Amino acid sequence: MLDPENSIEEYIISLIEQHHSLDMAEDDFRKVLSSDHDFRAEYRHWCDEMGYTERHGFRDYAAEYLSQKDSVWDSLTDYDEDE
Repeated sequence: MLDPENSIEEYIISLIEQHHSLDMAEDDFRKVLSSDHDFRAEYRHWCDEMGYTERHGFRDYAAEYLSQKDSVWDSLTDYDEDE
């Protein structure tokens, strides 16, 4: 599924940005996960390395990603308000 240049994280981010909906992105992710055994094995390994469960790995990573993204915007807003 993923070529060596891409990672699970990049794939999850691309789905989130493509769909602009976490539920729809996760649905697509689950479809690929259920149909591609190599991808599932790669995802399982990634979850183990990252400390996620397979069941919640997508959601947990997506929440962290979105939180970091929001924190960057909050930092920029705080800087603008200081001036």
